[in-house]
Amino acid sequence: MEKQYDKGKLIDGAPSIGSSSWVVEMEATIRDIDPEVEMARWKRHSIYQVPERIKNLHNSKAYRPELVSLGPFHHGEPDLLPMEEHKRRAVVHLVKRSGRPLRDFVAAVAEATQQLQEAYKDLAGRWRGAENRQRFVELMVTDGCFLVEAMRMDALGGKVDDDYAPNDPVFSQYGYLYMWRYIQSDMVIMENQLPLLLLHRLLVVLDHDKYQDAREISKLVLDSLCPWRRHMVETNNPLGLHPLDILHQSLTHDDHQDRKGSKAYVMPSAIEIYESGINFKVSETDSLLDVHFEQGVLSMPAVRVDECTEKRFLNLMAFERLHPAAGNAVTAYVIFMDNMISSAKDVALLRCKNIIESGLGSDEEVAKLLNNTLNKGGVMSPSSRLHDVQRQVNAHCMKSWNRWRANFIQTYLRNPWVFISLIATFILLVATLLQTVYTVAPFYKYMST
Repeated sequence: MEKQYDKGKLIDGAPSIGSSSWVVEMEATIRDIDPEVEMARWKRHSIYQVPERIKNLHNSKAYRPELVSLGPFHHGEPDLLPMEEHKRRAVVHLVKRSGRPLRDFVAAVAEATQQLQEAYKDLAGRWRGAENRQRFVELMVTDGCFLVEAMRMDALGGKVDDDYAPNDPVFSQYGYLYMWRYIQSDMVIMENQLPLLLLHRLLVVLDHDKYQDAREISKLVLDSLCPWRRHMVETNNPLGLHPLDILHQSLTHDDHQDRKGSKAYVMPSAIEIYESGINFKVSETDSLLDVHFEQGVLSMPAVRVDECTEKRFLNLMAFERLHPAAGNAVTAYVIFMDNMISSAKDVALLRCKNIIESGLGSDEEVAKLLNNTLNKGGVMSPSSRLHDVQRQVNAHCMKSWNRWRANFIQTYLRNPWVFISLIATFILLVATLLQTVYTVAPFYKYMST
């Protein structure tokens, strides 16, 4: 017998779908939804665990710390436990040097517990709730003090003998030589970040006058991560989110997405670009997006490629994928470089033009890094201005004269023997013409007389 429906209820007494708890809950959510509340919810998070779908595309080791855990995501992992003793020692030395009681540092951090917890997306239950509040604060104080002491050691070049023993395994010139580069490397891991709000709270207690200005903390972090980079972008949040965010800002300042076109373009290789008459020039700034094409000159920032490049760029790109406000600048640059580099010859050309400074073993390794390692799964934003740069370069290379010039160089100038044969043929042709002229000229002269 066919069932009859009346206003969402079954006449035969069966429960109505419209009265289920799920429908009631969803309808209440639909009524109460507020875009501003949703925006605030996603804005709170800035530190993420990298999903397996991203790790599986690349070297998964690039997403985890090698020496020290910072924050809750990797805390307690067996291979990182040896550094826990040194973290506690860092707390002891920092507090003793400050002349302030430990409870002042704990209280300063405890006041911001909720903000610090909310910075971590998908924070495990053992770090949340009133019953775990003290445990979380202790973790933040311990890891924060360790990072402050490590950056101080870097700033002093390891000369901390007045505070630590000369033979200290971490905080000494020995530690600076053998440990600092691993600590520095672990500071850029997406899952290993500490909120700069935490460092601000600790440093204000340590030195109120100096670190009351949040920009001083951002500068301290940037100097530790990249001492050769001095540019800090002016934003509404001068403190920044965490060390990886500070690195990202320093690499992508002046990122104006003012794209004019709508179609995506693919760049010719660096060799093809050069053979089409385009010259390469180092940009005036070190921003990855200071890329311009004007009057036959392609300007690009100089970039160093070494053993740390893979880890830094993969974590910067992961940050852009996971944090909507981070944008797409680093990913766009990596794809731009991948489009332009097809082989070691392209790397060699850019190296000769001072665009690439290689710290790897060979040009082949640099090409492999950009072609096969970094670019997997990357997408250039439709609004990226680099699309227009690619369009302009492509249009230049496709002009008839420039294509002929490139083909001529490719055919005759790449191989020295082919070039010599061409010159010999040209000389033979000229000699033949001259011989013909000298042979015929007297005849015409005779006939004219």
